[in-house]
Amino acid sequence: MSVEWNVGYIPYKRALISPGKPAVIFEDVSVTYQDLDERINRCAHFLMKKGIKKGDRVAVVLLNCLEFLEIYFACAKLGIIFVPLNWRLAGPELEYQLNDSGARMLVFHDSFLGSVDLIRSSLKVEQDKFIYLKSPGKLPPGIELPGCPGWATDYSSVVKDKPKHEPDPFSPVYLEDPLAIIYTSGVTGNPKGTVVSHLQTFFKNFQVGIYVDAREDDIVIAQMPLFHSGGLFIVATPAMNGGMTMVMRTGFDANEFAEDIQRYRGTIVFALTTMWRLILDTGKLDRIDASSVRCVVGGGERTPQSLFEELAKRGLYMQQGFGQTENSAMMLLPREDIHRKMGSIGKPGFFTDIWVAGEDGRKLPPGEIGELMAKGPTVMSGYWNLPDETSHAVTDGVLHTGDLGYMDEEGYFYVVDRLKDMYRSGGENVYPAEVEKVLTTHPKISQAAIIGIPDKRWGEVGMGFIVPAVNESLTIPEIQNFLQGKVARYKFPVKYLFMKELPLTATMKVKKSELKSKFRGI
Repeated sequence: MSVEWNVGYIPYKRALISPGKPAVIFEDVSVTYQDLDERINRCAHFLMKKGIKKGDRVAVVLLNCLEFLEIYFACAKLGIIFVPLNWRLAGPELEYQLNDSGARMLVFHDSFLGSVDLIRSSLKVEQDKFIYLKSPGKLPPGIELPGCPGWATDYSSVVKDKPKHEPDPFSPVYLEDPLAIIYTSGVTGNPKGTVVSHLQTFFKNFQVGIYVDAREDDIVIAQMPLFHSGGLFIVATPAMNGGMTMVMRTGFDANEFAEDIQRYRGTIVFALTTMWRLILDTGKLDRIDASSVRCVVGGGERTPQSLFEELAKRGLYMQQGFGQTENSAMMLLPREDIHRKMGSIGKPGFFTDIWVAGEDGRKLPPGEIGELMAKGPTVMSGYWNLPDETSHAVTDGVLHTGDLGYMDEEGYFYVVDRLKDMYRSGGENVYPAEVEKVLTTHPKISQAAIIGIPDKRWGEVGMGFIVPAVNESLTIPEIQNFLQGKVARYKFPVKYLFMKELPLTATMKVKKSELKSKFRGI
């Protein structure tokens, strides 16, 4: 039996239960649950007037802002599928994801007007559904962003006069219905749209709530981007579901992050390993009072023991977790085990089962390395319009994570390596195949391969191996200039090695394992 319920009930119910309580403090301005729900409703009425209905896709290219949450929850109330896109992507990358999702509407900040304008004639987005939004915050002196172009509609002007009462959806919305499509890069070079349902999102809310021992008087400090599954499904949605107050900024600033902990007496703090490195570099943690913090959740990439120790000296005990876009917040290391189980990603969450499987699919005993497998109500519905990819990733409800790891005798899990070649740089997933695909279109490049190598600042960065075409020579600046505008800057390799040939298997595939064994330590 399908249950008629959706994630849009979260702000609606919170507005009834605690209307005057601050839901979000955005750039030091407090917005109550009632105010937030009314803003969401105005947005929902606007979407309905534009003819957007259940099952349609609405995409956003937005910095963190209140409107991001408004559009997200408005879509949830109406059964519209929300598609948040990484604003760091280059034009061709945005074009692919917008067209792949079949988005009917695109909402974008003025900061990204140029990128959108360049690709808009190639998009499936309907002509009257390009929605412009002025960026929040003050601009540096002398900097002026463009106003709303003639081919777009100004969001603030069309939403402000819409009704603030609850919308009446054209069609009922059920828990099993898709809530969002979150794009995650694929090893074949094409991004995949991970479909997340309302039901899965509620179970993630419950799981995160148990992890952090959530309370209604909690103050959540986080500056993670909302377009990521971490920012949206591990921070923002659980915070609203639990009636907490979330302190939000347009983007990450290490100094401001530390100051916000003291300014707002934060009790739960979320930050990725790279963010913590930058925060520690400021020295601000030695000059603030962080005694209010009860829970610190971090990780997102390989985390050195020294970072845990530096935070612990300041009374901040970071609990490392593990998750994927396909199944967020799978595991978290209990606070009492941070030092005893250093390096562990913890135990499975309350609504997730995890085990280690061998190549034959059988469960492996403690200590043996295999692929981490997961099942439970938090696993994705599948990949958007990719039935074959979905069947390979999820079999009988079991998610093949693509990560190699093992479990110890006490049931704590450890990640050893990745079955695939993805690496994480500054908390961002980077799939070498995407960049390799672009590099091999350069007329002077015959072959290209990229691996992730350790980096003190970013966790990992890319190292490129280039085989020039016959009788051709090229320079590193040439390569970097060629990549400009074709892939996001954070995906650029930072080191290169020119080679006469790459190590290949019998089937002519690059032996990445050989490259990693030789070069990951340089």
